[in-house]
Amino acid sequence: MTPIDRLIIEFDTALRSVVGGANSQRPTPGSEHTSNSFLDASEREHAAGLMRVNHVGEVCAQALYQSQKLVARKKEIQQMLDHSGQEEMDHLAWCEMRLQELGSHTSYLNPFWYAGSFAIGLVAGLAGDKWSLGFVAETEKQVENHLESHLKKLPAEDRRSRAIVEQMRVDEFAHGQAALKAGGVDLPRPIKTIMQLMSKVMTSSAYRI
Repeated sequence: MTPIDRLIIEFDTALRSVVGGANSQRPTPGSEHTSNSFLDASEREHAAGLMRVNHVGEVCAQALYQSQKLVARKKEIQQMLDHSGQEEMDHLAWCEMRLQELGSHTSYLNPFWYAGSFAIGLVAGLAGDKWSLGFVAETEKQVENHLESHLKKLPAEDRRSRAIVEQMRVDEFAHGQAALKAGGVDLPRPIKTIMQLMSKVMTSSAYRI
């Protein structure tokens, strides 16, 4: 592809991340389950809040992968980030669809989340591939833990959301392992702590807004 072709594709990805319309290359997990039949109003609202948080996480993932691809030194690392980013786009589409089924909306702060994550990804990428990949690995580890907690919080009857979150968790683990295998290093403890604090701000806001 020419640089212009690549620019158009990346711009389309950014637009779909922020305003909606993400496309999935894989079937949506849990499609065999009934959508909302066994959920009361409060359960639907709670499930929607959790899935909105998950959707914001995927908006941030798109921004991180896009920005880090731009400054990655090695082509094989760019390809690895591109592959993981494609699977994250599946997650984005699944969460968006589930929110629609639950009668809810994506976060109104998505442009803010995307812009902030893009900037963070650039900084991580410019620090060098080993630190960029280490940042990916730590991010995916924290996201995996976060999704595991959501499996405990989602209504037991919401098998559709639970199937989506479970597949996302499996994929996030694989992305983190791929980043480590590609040369990612363990981040210093203070950076991990800052990432955790930023994640708490995001999740508490996205649950409602």
